[in-house]
Amino acid sequence: MPTLILVRHGRSTANTEGLLAGWTPGVGLDERGAAQAAALPGRLAELPLAEIVTSPLLRCQETLRPLLAARPELSPHTDDRIGECHYGDWSGRKLAELKDEPLMEVVQTHPSAAAFPGGESMRSMQTRAAEAVREWNARVARDHGPDAVYLMCSHGDIIKSLVADALGLHLDLFQRISVEPCSITAIRYTRLRPFLVRLGDTGDFASLAPREEPPSGDAPVGGGAGAP
Repeated sequence: MPTLILVRHGRSTANTEGLLAGWTPGVGLDERGAAQAAALPGRLAELPLAEIVTSPLLRCQETLRPLLAARPELSPHTDDRIGECHYGDWSGRKLAELKDEPLMEVVQTHPSAAAFPGGESMRSMQTRAAEAVREWNARVARDHGPDAVYLMCSHGDIIKSLVADALGLHLDLFQRISVEPCSITAIRYTRLRPFLVRLGDTGDFASLAPREEPPSGDAPVGGGAGAP
């Protein structure tokens, strides 16, 4: 089975403004996110990518532009199933306001029971994304061989849920996983089991340095903004 390279989109304007973007239209990369996207072709230069699949949302499409410019032989496929979680009425709201919502405690401690008002549940988010990966694994293996490598550009909660699926973790544990903007996660699928071979790799360890304000114990819904 193929190896899947999961790229979270670069830092977005919503990340820096502290907003939960969801499917809000027009949310693109900020200046740092654009620089992260520009560095992506070099980071992936040694990988022979067979296919590129993307979320339909602008921040993912902008993240892939430099990579696609460097690899004109590849045409991206858009798959709604790896689009961001549908946060419904929470979309576009400030994360600082949402932390006091009773549902946030469920999102943090029991996400398999969390369903966003006017949106979808986190279980359905994971299910659609995992189904997309399984279908793309079969398609890539059929068209390019079992050792092929392909890439998906998606979102923080989607990638975390796919890592949990690959590791056999219950969705209630997926908030223990962290993937920063423009990080690379790699999962090698085999007949018997998946192997997580990279997780949230940015090549930059600045985010591990102590900060003036200690990080919260809560997981950032949507994935967070990464290193300051």
